[in-house]
Amino acid sequence: LDIQPAQIPGFYDVYLPAGQVLHFTSDGKHFYTGDLYGVTDQLVNLTESSRSVQRKDVVDNIDESQMVIFSPPKGRVKATVTVFTDIDCVFCRKLHDEVPELNRLGIAVRYLAYPRSGPNTPSYDKLVSAWCSENPKLALTRAKGGQDIPKASCENPVAAQYELGGQLGINSTPSMIYEDGTLARGY
Repeated sequence: LDIQPAQIPGFYDVYLPAGQVLHFTSDGKHFYTGDLYGVTDQLVNLTESSRSVQRKDVVDNIDESQMVIFSPPKGRVKATVTVFTDIDCVFCRKLHDEVPELNRLGIAVRYLAYPRSGPNTPSYDKLVSAWCSENPKLALTRAKGGQDIPKASCENPVAAQYELGGQLGINSTPSMIYEDGTLARGY
Protein backbone atom coordinates (compact mmCIF):
# COMPACT_ATOMS: atom_id res chain seq x y z
CA LEU A 1 0.00 0.00 0.00
CA ASP A 2 1.44 3.35 -1.07
CA ILE A 3 -0.19 6.75 -0.57
CA GLN A 4 0.91 9.79 -2.57
CA PRO A 5 -0.53 13.28 -3.05
CA ALA A 6 -2.61 13.28 -6.23
CA GLN A 7 -2.33 15.75 -9.05
CA ILE A 8 -5.75 17.06 -8.05
CA PRO A 9 -5.54 19.41 -5.06
CA GLY A 10 -7.19 17.87 -1.98
CA PHE A 11 -6.86 14.27 -3.22
CA TYR A 12 -4.49 11.40 -2.50
CA ASP A 13 -3.69 8.41 -4.70
CA VAL A 14 -3.72 5.09 -2.86
CA TYR A 15 -1.86 2.33 -4.73
CA LEU A 16 -3.13 -1.13 -3.80
CA PRO A 17 -0.94 -4.26 -4.04
CA ALA A 18 -2.80 -5.60 -7.10
CA GLY A 19 -2.00 -2.46 -9.13
CA GLN A 20 -5.31 -0.67 -8.58
CA VAL A 21 -5.36 3.01 -7.72
CA LEU A 22 -7.98 4.67 -5.53
CA HIS A 23 -8.28 8.45 -5.46
CA PHE A 24 -9.28 9.66 -1.96
CA THR A 25 -10.31 13.07 -0.73
CA SER A 26 -7.90 14.42 1.87
CA ASP A 27 -10.46 13.77 4.63
CA GLY A 28 -10.75 10.12 3.56
CA LYS A 29 -14.55 10.28 3.28
CA HIS A 30 -14.82 9.91 -0.51
CA PHE A 31 -12.94 8.11 -3.22
CA TYR A 32 -13.22 7.03 -6.81
CA THR A 33 -11.48 4.36 -8.85
CA GLY A 34 -10.15 4.51 -12.34
CA ASP A 35 -7.56 6.49 -14.17
CA LEU A 36 -7.18 10.23 -13.92
CA TYR A 37 -6.56 12.02 -17.20
CA GLY A 38 -5.10 15.45 -17.73
CA VAL A 39 -6.15 17.59 -20.66
CA THR A 40 -3.58 19.91 -22.16
CA ASP A 41 -2.69 19.98 -25.83
CA GLN A 42 -3.16 16.21 -25.62
CA LEU A 43 -4.90 13.69 -23.36
CA VAL A 44 -2.51 12.24 -20.74
CA ASN A 45 -3.26 9.32 -18.42
CA LEU A 46 -1.79 10.72 -15.21
CA THR A 47 -2.57 7.58 -13.21
CA GLU A 48 -0.71 5.37 -15.68
CA SER A 49 2.21 7.80 -15.61
CA SER A 50 2.38 7.36 -11.83
CA ARG A 51 2.15 3.58 -12.18
CA SER A 52 5.03 3.68 -14.67
CA VAL A 53 7.22 5.55 -12.19
CA GLN A 54 6.44 2.97 -9.50
CA ARG A 55 7.00 0.01 -11.87
CA LYS A 56 10.35 1.49 -12.93
CA ASP A 57 11.42 1.82 -9.31
CA VAL A 58 10.40 -1.76 -8.51
CA VAL A 59 12.03 -3.27 -11.61
CA ASP A 60 15.22 -1.22 -11.17
CA ASN A 61 15.61 -2.69 -7.69
CA ILE A 62 15.34 -6.36 -8.69
CA ASP A 63 18.68 -8.11 -8.43
CA GLU A 64 19.63 -9.23 -11.94
CA SER A 65 20.99 -12.47 -10.48
CA GLN A 66 17.32 -13.40 -9.98
CA MET A 67 16.57 -12.99 -13.71
CA VAL A 68 17.38 -14.96 -16.83
CA ILE A 69 19.00 -12.42 -19.13
CA PHE A 70 19.66 -12.54 -22.86
CA SER A 71 21.91 -9.62 -23.67
CA PRO A 72 23.92 -8.20 -26.56
CA PRO A 73 27.69 -8.22 -26.10
CA LYS A 74 28.96 -5.95 -23.34
CA GLY A 75 29.05 -2.33 -24.44
CA ARG A 76 26.43 -2.85 -27.16
CA VAL A 77 23.27 -2.60 -25.02
CA LYS A 78 21.11 0.27 -26.26
CA ALA A 79 17.94 -0.61 -24.35
CA THR A 80 16.58 -3.16 -21.89
CA VAL A 81 13.15 -4.70 -21.59
CA THR A 82 12.01 -6.73 -18.58
CA VAL A 83 9.54 -9.47 -19.50
CA PHE A 84 7.22 -11.44 -17.24
CA THR A 85 7.09 -14.79 -19.03
CA ASP A 86 5.49 -18.23 -18.90
CA ILE A 87 7.07 -21.28 -20.54
CA ASP A 88 3.75 -22.64 -21.85
CA CYS A 89 2.51 -19.34 -23.30
CA VAL A 90 2.40 -19.46 -27.12
CA PHE A 91 3.07 -15.74 -27.47
CA CYS A 92 5.93 -15.89 -24.94
CA ARG A 93 7.47 -18.52 -27.18
CA LYS A 94 7.05 -16.32 -30.25
CA LEU A 95 8.67 -13.40 -28.45
CA HIS A 96 11.51 -15.65 -27.31
CA ASP A 97 12.13 -16.68 -30.93
CA GLU A 98 12.80 -12.99 -31.64
CA VAL A 99 15.28 -12.51 -28.78
CA PRO A 100 18.38 -13.13 -30.96
CA GLU A 101 17.23 -10.35 -33.32
CA LEU A 102 16.45 -8.06 -30.39
CA ASN A 103 19.94 -8.73 -29.02
CA ARG A 104 21.43 -8.01 -32.47
CA LEU A 105 19.66 -4.64 -32.39
CA GLY A 106 21.16 -3.90 -28.96
CA ILE A 107 18.14 -4.78 -26.82
CA ALA A 108 18.68 -6.83 -23.67
CA VAL A 109 15.79 -9.05 -22.56
CA ARG A 110 15.53 -9.73 -18.83
CA TYR A 111 13.05 -12.47 -17.94
CA LEU A 112 11.04 -12.71 -14.75
CA ALA A 113 8.93 -15.79 -14.07
CA TYR A 114 5.17 -15.49 -14.27
CA PRO A 115 3.51 -18.92 -14.46
CA ARG A 116 -0.02 -17.88 -15.46
CA SER A 117 -1.49 -21.05 -13.97
CA GLY A 118 -0.01 -20.15 -10.58
CA PRO A 119 2.21 -21.96 -8.10
CA ASN A 120 2.43 -25.75 -7.93
CA THR A 121 1.37 -26.30 -11.52
CA PRO A 122 3.25 -27.87 -14.45
CA SER A 123 4.15 -24.42 -15.87
CA TYR A 124 5.42 -23.32 -12.47
CA ASP A 125 7.52 -26.48 -12.15
CA LYS A 126 9.04 -25.95 -15.61
CA LEU A 127 10.02 -22.40 -14.70
CA VAL A 128 11.61 -23.61 -11.46
CA SER A 129 13.54 -26.27 -13.40
CA ALA A 130 14.77 -23.67 -15.89
CA TRP A 131 15.82 -21.19 -13.18
CA CYS A 132 17.57 -23.98 -11.22
CA SER A 133 19.37 -25.59 -14.16
CA GLU A 134 23.12 -25.29 -14.65
CA ASN A 135 22.42 -23.12 -17.71
CA PRO A 136 19.13 -21.24 -17.20
CA LYS A 137 19.28 -19.52 -20.61
CA LEU A 138 19.63 -22.82 -22.45
CA ALA A 139 17.01 -24.55 -20.29
CA LEU A 140 14.53 -21.70 -20.78
CA THR A 141 15.13 -21.72 -24.53
CA ARG A 142 14.66 -25.49 -24.75
CA ALA A 143 11.52 -25.44 -22.58
CA LYS A 144 10.03 -22.59 -24.62
CA GLY A 145 10.83 -24.66 -27.71
CA GLY A 146 8.62 -27.45 -26.36
CA GLN A 147 11.50 -29.69 -25.28
CA ASP A 148 11.54 -31.46 -21.95
CA ILE A 149 14.21 -30.21 -19.59
CA PRO A 150 15.58 -32.08 -16.58
CA LYS A 151 13.61 -31.46 -13.41
CA ALA A 152 15.60 -29.35 -10.99
CA SER A 153 14.92 -27.56 -7.77
CA CYS A 154 16.82 -25.05 -5.71
CA GLU A 155 16.21 -21.85 -3.84
CA ASN A 156 14.62 -19.77 -6.61
CA PRO A 157 12.66 -16.56 -7.23
CA VAL A 158 9.74 -18.03 -9.22
CA ALA A 159 7.08 -17.71 -6.48
CA ALA A 160 8.28 -14.24 -5.49
CA GLN A 161 8.30 -13.06 -9.10
CA TYR A 162 4.81 -14.44 -9.65
CA GLU A 163 3.61 -12.51 -6.60
CA LEU A 164 5.46 -9.38 -7.74
CA GLY A 165 3.77 -9.64 -11.12
CA GLY A 166 0.39 -9.61 -9.41
CA GLN A 167 1.39 -6.54 -7.42
CA LEU A 168 2.42 -4.75 -10.61
CA GLY A 169 -0.88 -5.56 -12.33
CA ILE A 170 0.50 -8.30 -14.57
CA ASN A 171 -2.35 -10.53 -15.70
CA SER A 172 -1.13 -11.84 -19.03
CA THR A 173 2.07 -13.00 -20.66
CA PRO A 174 4.25 -11.83 -22.07
CA SER A 175 4.07 -8.55 -20.21
CA MET A 176 6.95 -6.21 -20.91
CA ILE A 177 8.16 -3.35 -18.79
CA TYR A 178 10.30 -0.83 -20.63
CA GLU A 179 13.11 1.17 -19.05
CA ASP A 180 10.77 4.07 -18.25
CA GLY A 181 8.32 1.76 -16.44
CA THR A 182 5.75 1.63 -19.25
CA LEU A 183 3.86 -1.68 -19.28
CA ALA A 184 3.04 -3.40 -22.57
CA ARG A 185 0.83 -6.46 -22.29
CA GLY A 186 0.84 -9.18 -24.90
CA TYR A 187 2.90 -9.89 -27.98
